[in-house]
Amino acid sequence: MSAQPGGLESIAGELLTVRDWLRWGVSRFNEAKLSYGHGTANAIDEAAFLILETLHLPIDALEPWLDCRLTDVERRAVHNILVKRIDTRKPASYLTGTAYIQGHRFEVDERVIVPRSFIGELIAGGNLDELVTDSDTRILDLCTGSGCLAILAALRFGQASVDAVELSDDAIEVARQNIACYEIGDRVTVLGGDLFKPVAGRRYDLIIANPPYVAAAEVESFPREYAAEPVMAHLGGADGLDLARRILADAAAYLKPGGTLVMEIGTGRDILDSEFHRLPFVWLDTEESAGEVLMIGQQDLQQVVTPRTPPKR
Repeated sequence: MSAQPGGLESIAGELLTVRDWLRWGVSRFNEAKLSYGHGTANAIDEAAFLILETLHLPIDALEPWLDCRLTDVERRAVHNILVKRIDTRKPASYLTGTAYIQGHRFEVDERVIVPRSFIGELIAGGNLDELVTDSDTRILDLCTGSGCLAILAALRFGQASVDAVELSDDAIEVARQNIACYEIGDRVTVLGGDLFKPVAGRRYDLIIANPPYVAAAEVESFPREYAAEPVMAHLGGADGLDLARRILADAAAYLKPGGTLVMEIGTGRDILDSEFHRLPFVWLDTEESAGEVLMIGQQDLQQVVTPRTPPKR
């Protein structure tokens, strides 16, 4: 599908300002019925992000630029990226090579899932501050992907050391690139391997985890935007919770006494509450989520290391 059969030349004299291009982009996105969820939730925010990022303007300040006229070179660049978003159906961040969480910029490409964890809001908002009180705090970030949560944790807790574990070699390269951009390689270490295997024998004050948690049937029916991301970053087994179960079963052995696990699990709260019925999960809500992030302490995790047999479905 082409966003504008006549091309740029047929509209260049009519679309002059940022406001003009924003309106045009939103109309074309709505016409194309794009899917969102990779940092934006609608056509307006998606078009604004692409336009501002392409023009090298702050992505959190659209209003000052709305009536600014674009040069010929700028109009061509904005036209091209808006059309590319429609024609490729790739997430916007793959087209710009950038993603933002809590105001922090990260480099991303098709090697990693576009970062968008609710845990980022909890870290930046101070919700986890009481869990990190010592100057020698150790934090583990499981399934780090682009490294965004490990970096946010290191920035929030300036005295903490962070281990970031990732199974994908491609994602490890991106994570190390982002860590280098923030110049915190002395405190954030990326380790390759499956969940806790690379950190055998270590114990942490805080474990944060955002494992794959999408059910297999949902992955099969993904829109093209989500299908463009690495499958392994989404697929969590038949009901999406295979890795979450493994983390719950093993986390106690990797937490210090008094340590805490914080894990994002998507919409599987009812399943985990049923299977791990003896575990007193605390569910942390954010501005955009309810019951998708759990918190539980090391002592409570020691009570049950395996779930009861799930009911047949």
